[in-house]
Order: sequence, then structure tokens, then C-alpha cells
Amino acid sequence: MRLALYEPDIPPNAGTLMRLCACLDVALDVIEPCGFPWDDRDLKRAAMDYGAMAQVTRHSCWESFSTSRPGGGRIVLLTTKAPQSFTGFAFEPSDILLLGRESAGVPDAVHEAADARVTVPMKPPARSLNMAVAGAMVLSEALRQTNGFPAGK
Repeated sequence: MRLALYEPDIPPNAGTLMRLCACLDVALDVIEPCGFPWDDRDLKRAAMDYGAMAQVTRHSCWESFSTSRPGGGRIVLLTTKAPQSFTGFAFEPSDILLLGRESAGVPDAVHEAADARVTVPMKPPARSLNMAVAGAMVLSEALRQTNGFPAGK
């Protein structure tokens, strides 16, 4: 299981997801350009000392990421435009969960390149959740389904 961030805009969200991935032993792919410098103070503050534990791979652009497709799994896009809830989706251990930019999601070409699309159901008129919250929700379900949580306490 991997989590991928497409051109993230907000350093604390990226840092929070970096920490989440470190704690759950999930690789994190960051597809650049980011909307902030990688050494941003807010990124480091959110990641805390877990940043050093995280398995982060930075990709220069979408093409670099999509041609290498780390882990070789399906790209599962989290999007408000998907008709299928993440709770009804059958995740696989090699899936790459892709989150779009906080400000704009992903472009149509990236949307179309995804192997599957899922959404987090919300009460109308709500439009979207914070990217880190949505990522944590869907990653948790994907790990539950695939018995991918690390052994621990």
C-alpha cells in the first residue's frame, strides 16, 4: 500500500500525511511541484520527528510518477467526483491511494489515468474534507481490508 500526493499545496497537510505514513509503515510518494518549499517549517512541524522515519519518494512530475508507478499497483484516486464510496471498494495490498491538490484536485488527464476512483460520502451541502483527514480515512479502510496494519500494541 502506498499513499501519493499530487502537487500538494499546504505544508501541514503533507507533514501530517508523512507522519501518518511513518506510523503505519506506508510509503509516501510526493508528486511535484509542491506549492511550498520542501524544507518548509510548517511541513517539518506537522511531520515532527516522524519525517525521518517516513519512506518518502519525491517525483519531479506526474509523468515521472506514472511511468515508474512505484510498487506497480493500481492508482486509486480519492475524489469528490467519484460515484463509488471508499467503503464499498475492494482494496488490494499494492494499491496507490492518490490525493489531489487541496486547491484544485487533479487535472482531467490524471483523473482519466486512475485505475479506480473513490469518494468519502458526506452530508449535503458539504463539498469536501481536509486532504489529510480524507487520506487517513481511506488509508485506514484500505489497510483494514488488506490486513496491512503494522503489528503493534
